[in-house]
Amino acid sequence: MDVRCFFSRDVWGVLFIYSCSFCQHKIKQTKQKQEKNDISTLRLVGQKRKHNEGRLEVFYQSEWGTVCDDDFSLYSAHVACREMGYEEAVSWFPGSKYGKGEGKIWLDNVHCTGREATLAACGSNGWGVSDCKHTEDVGVICSEQRIPGFKLDDSLPNQIEQMNVHVEDVRIRPILSASRKRIPITEGYVELKERGSWKQICDKNWNIRNTRVICGMFGFPADKKYNVKVYRMVANRRKHRYWAYSMDCTGTEAHIASCKLGGRISKARGNITCENGMPVVVSCTPGRAFAPSSHSGFQKHPLVRLKGGAKTGEGRVEVLMNGEWGTVCDDQWSLAAASVVCRELGFGSAKEAITGARLGQGVSKQYECANFGEQGITVGCFDVYRHDIDCQWIDVTDLKPGDYLFRIIVNPNFEVAESDFSNNVMKCNCKYEVHRIWMYNCHIGEWSFFAFIRKAIRRIFTGKKTPSVKLDN
Repeated sequence: MDVRCFFSRDVWGVLFIYSCSFCQHKIKQTKQKQEKNDISTLRLVGQKRKHNEGRLEVFYQSEWGTVCDDDFSLYSAHVACREMGYEEAVSWFPGSKYGKGEGKIWLDNVHCTGREATLAACGSNGWGVSDCKHTEDVGVICSEQRIPGFKLDDSLPNQIEQMNVHVEDVRIRPILSASRKRIPITEGYVELKERGSWKQICDKNWNIRNTRVICGMFGFPADKKYNVKVYRMVANRRKHRYWAYSMDCTGTEAHIASCKLGGRISKARGNITCENGMPVVVSCTPGRAFAPSSHSGFQKHPLVRLKGGAKTGEGRVEVLMNGEWGTVCDDQWSLAAASVVCRELGFGSAKEAITGARLGQGVSKQYECANFGEQGITVGCFDVYRHDIDCQWIDVTDLKPGDYLFRIIVNPNFEVAESDFSNNVMKCNCKYEVHRIWMYNCHIGEWSFFAFIRKAIRRIFTGKKTPSVKLDN
């Protein structure tokens, strides 16, 4: 089970698509096996999905129904995705991957060439003519890229708002002089770029769940209070350009593209106003990636860590239990669960929940000891000497790959006298390359007893411990 977390510099320049809980779009029927004036709508719904994937459903004659996977192809998926404003399909899935639908199975044996303008223009058995069960409901994944200038016909008379909105970018713009001096920017107006212009969001209907998502997508683990009176005074002195819509997040979304689109705050098509309101302000708490010192409030030794990642904020999830680090199985691993890990580590929301051990499998201790007990030690620490025979393993988990000097000091406290101290020290050159480690040029006796005593005394007066096994870089 692996994870990638949002870090503040990951978000800039990203294209966000705001959508309602599912995508739905109006399509007009052609003459091919359908009535000329029939109208239908497509949407993507289902379990564990992003906004651009899901079970394909059709709204026909005031009822939602599914599409059977018989004879369905990537060509058919291309047609459906283009209807919904995406450039193309990435893949499709048979066998109700996104859960079984309910009600009618409207289309079966759908045949598309890929050139049709609508799914209804493709050949099929006809509306409602099917021998399928809902275990055969088809699912599709559309590309993230939207068709430029794609507009929706939202005139269909059903209860759910028919609207997707194309937003080019999102930012937190500092307003107060104190906020402008902070790096990174953690407080200010939430602004959206639409058709080349930056716009503010009206705070009517805004809630703490929306704020949590905004902070998370910019790499911040939490939000905090700000001075509302000061921002209201500033807002009253300025003119604003408001975005026409509100947002409705649950608070668990990784980014605002996954939130539902709320209603219009104004029916006016011209200058949008925010009556008795002001622009949305968020104030986020920087994570430990930006913490100036160890007094940032985060645990010095957290119970969860990321290992094996190529950069900050990604890696295999490992958990500390009973003094031992172990991995987590990826069964039912989701973006929401990954976000919990990211926030616990001081990052924002999860950018991706990675499965299949793509960032490497966890490694358990491998050594051959016969009833000599658990004697593993961390680099730079003492052994407990509870057994007559030492069978050691050394934990190098937190070491960076590189060249080291491996040194063993036998009996460092001189509790038992040796006839000759010349063999009390062994040195080896050590090479560590993540997946393997080896020793070479090993020799003993080059560090005299008296040199060791002098160094031990210095350590005593400086309050440092004398290690028995150590890797020196």
